[in-house]
Amino acid sequence: MTSLLITHAHVVNEGQVQQLDVLIQDGRIAKIGADLSAEAADRVIDATGKYLLPGMIDDQVHFREPGLTHKGEIATESAAAVAGGITSYFEMPNVNPLTINRAALEDKYDRATQKSLANFSFYLGASNDNLEEIKNLDPQAACGIKVFMGASTGNMLVDKPEILEGIFANAPVIVVTHCEDTPMITENEAKYREQYGEDVPMSCHPLIRSEAACYKSSSLAVSLAKRFGTRLHILHLTTEKELSLLQAGPLSAKQITAEACVHHLFFSEEDYETKGSLIKCNPAVKKASDREALLNAVKNDLIDVVATDHAPHTWEEKQNTYFKAPSGLPLVQHALIAMLEHYHAGRFSLEQVVQKVSHNVAELFQIAERGYIREGYWADLVLVDLNTPTVVDEQKLYSKCGWSPFAGYLFKSSIFATLVNGELAFENGEVNPHIRGKRIAFNR
Repeated sequence: MTSLLITHAHVVNEGQVQQLDVLIQDGRIAKIGADLSAEAADRVIDATGKYLLPGMIDDQVHFREPGLTHKGEIATESAAAVAGGITSYFEMPNVNPLTINRAALEDKYDRATQKSLANFSFYLGASNDNLEEIKNLDPQAACGIKVFMGASTGNMLVDKPEILEGIFANAPVIVVTHCEDTPMITENEAKYREQYGEDVPMSCHPLIRSEAACYKSSSLAVSLAKRFGTRLHILHLTTEKELSLLQAGPLSAKQITAEACVHHLFFSEEDYETKGSLIKCNPAVKKASDREALLNAVKNDLIDVVATDHAPHTWEEKQNTYFKAPSGLPLVQHALIAMLEHYHAGRFSLEQVVQKVSHNVAELFQIAERGYIREGYWADLVLVDLNTPTVVDEQKLYSKCGWSPFAGYLFKSSIFATLVNGELAFENGEVNPHIRGKRIAFNR
């Protein structure tokens, strides 16, 4: 298919909702207008009653390839992504081998070119030993530099002060951080192990990976960024206290930005009783008051981006006791409709949802020709039906792990269709496995 006309859509874009038609030719948006019915197209989709959004750009996923492909792989996880309205993603470096040099980066680009259904870019991971790789990074070669300032899945903790200073002083692209203080967590683990042995209740996870551990690390990241003038993006904030480190306002005025993740905006500590290890993640799902503070921070532009931190593990791995059950959740297939739940609840407008999952990500990372519905841009689009619910338990799950933390939940909205570079990647409840995404380019 070389051309497609979408008619009568409620287009949500750049702070407005308008009923428009969109003509797509050769992968790009060729024309946007109030009535394009006379335009010739190979196919017409009547989108009456549906909403057309820029595809979600997920700035934080773990697709597990190479080396951890029993949990997930680029093909399966990108299929889940397009089924959820995600058209582009940035993937994390804690795979095997670690993505901490240019050769490992290029290997992942080669894999994604062959297998990915969505558009892609990859982070260069920081370690205690690769400062020269970071200094010499081509700004087009990676979406950013990922620094684990707290130990999580994979052995990538950067804890040498002189290395952290070197990264913040010399990073040629945006630095993104996982902020938790490992010594504090280790001390908490010892305390709870002494009390419970190996079978620590999952509800203790937010006490072990505590508010204090998060704040200590994120405040260090902010202080380093201010000291060296670094462009810093703090990933997956989970506490009300950390919000004091941020400033509200438009993204263009900020040197330091922050992200919230869909599960931290959805679950709270009360859900450990029923979900247990299925919502165990790093940093942890915390108090209901933290969740409310995060929701308000998204609404009030303290938090700039909403992403997933999609991190699948097998069902069997998740059935282990506290210290053996890995942290991470599969989220990409339901991330956008989870955000739309907040629209239905009156918390966010549709325009705000699009701002946080598309526009701001494109601006923050300087993505070329994506993230907006504009003539000349790549046609990365999602049609959502706000009135047809999604029953998670009846839905085909595309993530390789085969389970969802949202099992048992009825979402009010559904993904009608997803287009990646003008091609239908998802339609009628089915993924098109034959399309391929493109490597993301940056205006740097």
